[in-house]
Amino acid sequence: QVQLVESGGGSVQPGGSLRLSCKASGCTYTEYSSYCLGWFRQAPGKEREGVAIILSGGRDTGYADSVKGRFTISRDNAENTLYLQMSSLMPEDTAMYYCAQIYASRCLEFVAGSVERWGQGTQVTVSS
Repeated sequence: QVQLVESGGGSVQPGGSLRLSCKASGCTYTEYSSYCLGWFRQAPGKEREGVAIILSGGRDTGYADSVKGRFTISRDNAENTLYLQMSSLMPEDTAMYYCAQIYASRCLEFVAGSVERWGQGTQVTVSS
């Protein structure tokens, strides 16, 4: 059974940075390398939304307009780990952040329904 475990969340002031990590277990290097992966977030009272996705090769990525130029998604297949580097954080980035294994056929949809497996989430709070 594949499990995804996020870490790296916390509280930060506006303009600050955080790096989220998501470690996968229960899968081989070959399996993990083939996964489409992404980060989603959900703020209180709002729907879960796609933030960034990365295809299996690691070079092709996609971002929500709200985070373009501020967030960077990357992966280390040798370590079965997904990252999200967040910079210039704003209060509206406050949310629970989830890493996700996305169905390969739905990799670019950026919707919660495209996700095969979720992590448990890590809270990011941006406040002065």
